Amino acid sequence: MHFSEQLITIIILVTLTGSYLIGTIADFLNLKNLDQPLPTEFKDHYDKKKYSDSQNYLKTNTKFGFITSSIDLTIILLFWFSGGFQIIDSFVRSFNFGSIVSGLFFTGILLFLKLLISLPFTLYTTFVIEEKFGFNKTTPKLFLADLIKSIVLSAILGGVLLSLILGFLEFGGPLAWVMCWMASTLFLLIVQYIVPTWIMPLFNKFTPLEDGPLKEAIISYAKSINFSLSNIFVMDGSKRSSKSNAFFTGFGKNKRIVLFDTLIKEQSIEELVSVLAHEMGHFKKKHIIKRMVLGIFQMGFIFYLISIFISHEGLFHAFFMKDISIYAGLIFFGMLYSPIDLFISILFQISSRKDEYEADRFAAKTVKDSRPLINALKKLSAHNLSNLTPHPFYVFLNYSHPPVLLRINTLKSL
Repeated sequence: MHFSEQLITIIILVTLTGSYLIGTIADFLNLKNLDQPLPTEFKDHYDKKKYSDSQNYLKTNTKFGFITSSIDLTIILLFWFSGGFQIIDSFVRSFNFGSIVSGLFFTGILLFLKLLISLPFTLYTTFVIEEKFGFNKTTPKLFLADLIKSIVLSAILGGVLLSLILGFLEFGGPLAWVMCWMASTLFLLIVQYIVPTWIMPLFNKFTPLEDGPLKEAIISYAKSINFSLSNIFVMDGSKRSSKSNAFFTGFGKNKRIVLFDTLIKEQSIEELVSVLAHEMGHFKKKHIIKRMVLGIFQMGFIFYLISIFISHEGLFHAFFMKDISIYAGLIFFGMLYSPIDLFISILFQISSRKDEYEADRFAAKTVKDSRPLINALKKLSAHNLSNLTPHPFYVFLNYSHPPVLLRINTLKSL
């Protein structure tokens, strides 16, 4: 190996093993933090058994996650150093498809192999772990249907975007990265627009919230904050899991508030309004637009770096490749970019946690009472067996939301 190949190999190896070790340390600290007693705030929502269940749920998922990540890392390293990428590339090139079709074929094979490897772990998580703790409502038939739909959608949408990117990088010249950035941005906006009305209904049934006290309370609140709202839907989340949630999706005329049917069963009208006030707070405080704009600028940065490294010989030699290609370069660049991605994701998590606090404050202020949201958070935590005492380092790495106890204490201080 030449120096540049060695350097690239070392960077990627350090990134892969470093991420694994950092994640393992964070998991270990998180488990160790479970020794804390039940926080006083939750004594009315957790009995001894439920608190024990929440701790065992975290332990089970963490231990299984360690097994999964260890096997994933081992397979990646074995595949890499046994020349797996070159074997697949030689197979793809034997068909003489042309650069774009070959790229789709090459990427498709890698994603299919990844799916085959991850499938047993997903099945175990769904039908063993989630079943054991009373969450799973998914049937094998529904699981298979979801899997097929996901594969078809990914193949269609991902195939279109990847074809455009490969074409621009192959034939676009010096400004190819700008073309890729513009195409990806347009694609992102289109997908965001069609997700609520075209894609999500393929997986779940969305029923307009029926007339009654809850709908009246939500509409009344929306009017009080000048929030244009005509789409309030109930999603049949209970057909897959007993866990509860609510979310805001789409933009423009397609924006909608979605409540899980399981959430409606667990929460009072005041609590549901406070949860939706939090979601509307994200919109009113422009968090959704901010995240989208940051994501778009990040894409531009990535495509600029791709234009620099995509055909670097050392990158291909590091993966034992005989031929240079745009499509393989995208895969290898993704692995080389991992350290930067980890750093940026941590910054995004910090920003996201700040936004959650701001949305909480907005909800408490506009509802004129913080107690309904506090009660809703307590119920959600108990119902979903959330970890009440996560370790700060684990939160720093993985949490897009602040720990629930910190959110409650902040709400109480308002």
